[in-house]
Amino acid sequence: MDQQAEMKRRVAGTVKWNAIDKLLSMALYTVTGIVLAREVPKDDFGLLGAVMVFAAFAALFVDSGFSSALIQKKRVSRLDYSSVFWLNIAVATAIYIILYFCAPLIARIFQNDLRIIPVARVALLAFVINATAIVQTNRLMKRMQVKMITVSNALGLIISSVAAIWMAVEGMGVWALVWQTLILSAVKSIILWTTGHWTPLFRISLRSLKGFFKVGSGMMGGAFLNILFKNIYAFIIGMRAGVLPLSYYTQADKWSNMGISSLTAIFTQSFLPALSQFQDDPRRFAASTAKMNRFTSYLLFPCCGLAITVTTALFHLCFGSKWDAAIYLFQLLMLRGIFTVLSSLYNNYILALGRSRLIVVTELLRDSAALIAIALTWPFIALETAEDPTLGIAILLWGQIGASVLTWGVTLVVASRLSGRNAWQFASDSLPYAATALISVTLASMLTWLTGSPLLLTVGQLLIGGAIYMGLNKIAGSRIQSEVIGHFRSRFIR
Repeated sequence: MDQQAEMKRRVAGTVKWNAIDKLLSMALYTVTGIVLAREVPKDDFGLLGAVMVFAAFAALFVDSGFSSALIQKKRVSRLDYSSVFWLNIAVATAIYIILYFCAPLIARIFQNDLRIIPVARVALLAFVINATAIVQTNRLMKRMQVKMITVSNALGLIISSVAAIWMAVEGMGVWALVWQTLILSAVKSIILWTTGHWTPLFRISLRSLKGFFKVGSGMMGGAFLNILFKNIYAFIIGMRAGVLPLSYYTQADKWSNMGISSLTAIFTQSFLPALSQFQDDPRRFAASTAKMNRFTSYLLFPCCGLAITVTTALFHLCFGSKWDAAIYLFQLLMLRGIFTVLSSLYNNYILALGRSRLIVVTELLRDSAALIAIALTWPFIALETAEDPTLGIAILLWGQIGASVLTWGVTLVVASRLSGRNAWQFASDSLPYAATALISVTLASMLTWLTGSPLLLTVGQLLIGGAIYMGLNKIAGSRIQSEVIGHFRSRFIR
């Protein structure tokens, strides 16, 4: 088997296991999330959402961008892995101690809700536990052997979900959510350590860490800005509008992020190791980006489009009317997610070429636009009416969408030039799939006139929308669709 065929096989296997991982995660999160959303009081989701803002930043500083540097580097030694591992543990411990004593200050920020203090001190332990598994995860990703990552995630979700559901039914409220997070992190880490066949050296090489700093610092800078403007909205909503409006936003963000993060992870985790192998071959690198653009677009547009279409029926099916105020917020976040996934894909092209600091430039541009949007919408964030208690939050989210579109455009230009292609070629990879998806979801949305059953409407819109999309691509002669179907048949249909 030649090198190209072997790489294609490895990429296909990585995509498969990443897809299985994310689909299993979505299924388990969905079942658990439905039960918890019904059993746990609304305010409790806002309490945990307030704490998770700080957990996101803590996790970023623990990783320090070195995970991406480990994957990007062609050859990584045991000492390299060990150095990053001990750095992760040291930073995680230090940050947790600081946040433990700062819990009263966190509560003061969110309208002095003292319930946040014990929640913060327990829930923030999760990022310390996660720090123990970062290197184990990256070793498997580096080798494109992600099967055990899938297994650890699945078992972690099953065990933590059962525990959380039991606690919620027993009336433990927010603690069901907290312990779900802790148990998930612990189970995943234990499985990866028992199956990973790797132990760290009791040494740290400053030379190794310094070598990773060039790529890691650029990625950390970009990730910091990304996390800042992903979580600043929850921070502002909780501070300006209170815990209950934050609960609506948290629910919308959780369900939308489940799909968007899964799609992003499937593509970035699967494609980056392969692209890194072609960084010294401009012709093959350009050809690879074209194919990856088309494959991503083929899946991304119909997934997000159909999710937006079925939102109302699906929320009513799962939650009744309890979370109706989160429906429109979810749809806006899914719309923004389209540009988020594409921007992340383009950033991986930049990273694969070792130009990570350019990512900071594109993120700065997006965040500058987001800051302007926040300033313009600041007076309206707490705005609500009897019919729409999240009116101000929706206005805020339109600012997110505008910033994401701008970031997508700039990142497209930068990535296309580095890849040896022009911006129009990059855009034209995606446009046919965007058009067919738009036609499909438009026709599927018309089914609302045919039935009042949330279940029948959800299933009907998904099936008919998906069938129309595949039919249009069949007529258009989509090679990507043919390859996807062919690969599926060869693997699962004998």
